Amino acid sequence: MVSLLATALSSLHLGLGCRWRTVGWLSMGLVGAIALPVAITTEPRLLPTAVAIANAQTPDPEAQGQTVTLNGDRVAIPWSITNGQIGLADYGVTDYLGATLLSNTQPSRQPIQWFPESGAALELAAWVRDGYRFLDISPLRERYGWQVQPQGGTLQITTPPARVLAFRRDPQHGGERLTIELSGPSPVALGDNADALTLTFGATVDAAIMAAAIAAPPGPALGALTLTPEGGGTRLQASTSHRPSLVTRANPSQIIIDIRADNLQPHSIAWAPGVHWQQRYISVAGQPFPVYWLQITPGPARLRPIWPDPTTVVGTAPLSTLAQRWQATAAINAGFFNRNNQYPLGAVRANNTWLSGPILSRGVVGWNDQGQVRMERLFLKQAITTSTGQSFPIQAINSGYVQAGMGLYTNAWGRTYQPITGGETIITVRNDVIITQQTADTVGAGGVIIPEEGYLLALRSYNTAARALPPGESVALASDLLPATMAAFPNLIGGGPLLIRDRAIVLDAPLEQFSTAFATQAAPRSAIGLTADGDMLLVAAHHSPLGPGPTLAQMAQIMLQLGSTDALNLDGGSSASLYLGGRLINRSPRTAARVNNGIGLFLP
Repeated sequence: MVSLLATALSSLHLGLGCRWRTVGWLSMGLVGAIALPVAITTEPRLLPTAVAIANAQTPDPEAQGQTVTLNGDRVAIPWSITNGQIGLADYGVTDYLGATLLSNTQPSRQPIQWFPESGAALELAAWVRDGYRFLDISPLRERYGWQVQPQGGTLQITTPPARVLAFRRDPQHGGERLTIELSGPSPVALGDNADALTLTFGATVDAAIMAAAIAAPPGPALGALTLTPEGGGTRLQASTSHRPSLVTRANPSQIIIDIRADNLQPHSIAWAPGVHWQQRYISVAGQPFPVYWLQITPGPARLRPIWPDPTTVVGTAPLSTLAQRWQATAAINAGFFNRNNQYPLGAVRANNTWLSGPILSRGVVGWNDQGQVRMERLFLKQAITTSTGQSFPIQAINSGYVQAGMGLYTNAWGRTYQPITGGETIITVRNDVIITQQTADTVGAGGVIIPEEGYLLALRSYNTAARALPPGESVALASDLLPATMAAFPNLIGGGPLLIRDRAIVLDAPLEQFSTAFATQAAPRSAIGLTADGDMLLVAAHHSPLGPGPTLAQMAQIMLQLGSTDALNLDGGSSASLYLGGRLINRSPRTAARVNNGIGLFLP
C-alpha cells in the first residue's frame, strides 16, 4: 500500500503553506489511525441580529475608472466621482500618495496623516462600492492646490512641484531612519518589497544633494542609496534588513522612512459598516507577534468559499486573484492543498455542494445565512452499496488525499479526472448504474469524463470492490456527516487543528493526524474565530520582531486574546494571506503563495 501511493503522498500539502514539502508519513501529520470524531453536544452558536449595516446605498458615480495619472505616471488605482466627491481606493491614498490611515469609529469618515499641519489629522469622507473603500481627496486638492481632472477612464492628478532640501540618515535602536526634507508636500509611493526600499516621490533633487546622499556610507539596516530622476520626481532604492515603514511630517515637510523589525503601525479602523480592520502586536509569554485581523459583525454581509476557477476545484491562484474573480470585498486563505498537482486536501462545501470532502477528521468551520456558525472535527461517512447488498466505504470525495480504498469524484472536481496514482481502476456511474470500468493505463491524456448526472469511483489497491462493481451493476450512494449537526450548514471550509471551543483551548494536533513537527513549527499563521457577540474574526499572524512566527499553541493564545470563544487554524506559512478592498493587508504580495481556496466576504 505504501509503495503504491508513495509518489502521490510525498508531495501532499497537509501542513503549512505552499513552500512546505512533506516527505513520508510523519511529515503529512499521519501519526496513527484516523481519529474518530469527538461527540459534541453544544448547539450551533446563533449570531445576533445585525446592527444596521446600513451602508446607505451610494448613488451611481458620475465618473469612474481603474487608472490614475499622478504627475504623469500611470498607476492602477480604482477611482470614483460621486456627488462631487473625488474618491480614490484607500490603498491608493496610502500606497501612492503616502498617507497614513488613522484609527476611526465611523466608517463614513477616515482620518489620515499626510504632512499634517500642527499635528492635526485630515478627515476624509469614505464610502464602499464595488469591493473598494473610496476616500474623498477633495480636501487634499483644496488645501494643497492639486489639479484633478477625469479624462475618460483615467483620473489625472497634478500636484505642485517640490524640491529635496536634504537627506539624513540616523541610526536607531534595532534599525535606521531615513529623513527626506522637502520644500513642500509631495506624493510619495513606497514599494511593496519586503527586503528592499523603493521610494518614488514627486520632488526633484539637485546634483550636489544627490551626490552627497549617494556617497553616504551604508548601514547594517539600510544599504547605500541609489537615486534616479524620474519624470518630475525621483526614485530612491536601497537594500534593507527589514520591511520599511513610512510617515510624513510638516513644518518642515518631511518623508520619514524607518527600517526596523518592529515596523507595524497599529490601528483600529471601522472600514465599512460591520467590517472592522485592526492590526497591532500581541504578546504571548513576552514574545510579540504582528497580528492583522478583520472583525465581521453579522448582517447583510455574507461569507462564501472561494476558489480559483468556478468550473473546477483543481488549481491555485493568489488570494487577491480569487477575491477579485469572485468580487469579494475581503478574503482569507483557507484549507490545505497539494502544491504539486494543486489538488485540495480538506473540506470545501459551497451551497451544499461538496467541492472537496473532509479528511482525517480534521477541524472545519460551517455556517449558513441564518446566522449560525459552528466549528467541529468533521468526518464524512460515505459508502457505495450494490444491488446484492455489498457495501464499500468511500475514502474521500473530490480530494487529492489518496490511500488504498475508493475515492469519489463529481463534476465539481472538473470536467474530467486524471488518475492520481498508478494502477487505479476507474468506474463511471451514471444515474446510479455502472457504465464502464477501466484501468489507469487505458486512460488517455484527456482523462476520464465525469458525467453530470453521476460520478466516478477511483479504486486504489481495492480488487474486492473492483470485482463487485462490473458494468451494468446498480449502486446506491449513502452519506452521513459526523457530527450530524454539521449537515445543517451549506458552507464548510476545512483547516485544522481546532484551536478553541467554548473559550477553552482544545488544540490536539495528533487527534487530527498532524505531526508533532507540524504542531511545533513556528511560522506565519491564518485562523478564523468566533466571539461571544457573534462576530467572526479573520486573522493572520506573522514573524515576531524577536524571531519566527507563532506555533499552533501560540496561535491559540493569540485567538483567545482577540476574544475568540471558538477558533480554527487555517493553512499558514507563505499561504497566510488577508485581503481587503483590493490588496493584501498583512504582507507584500511578492511573498504570498498561491492558494487553492479561501473564505470571501461579500457586502451588499
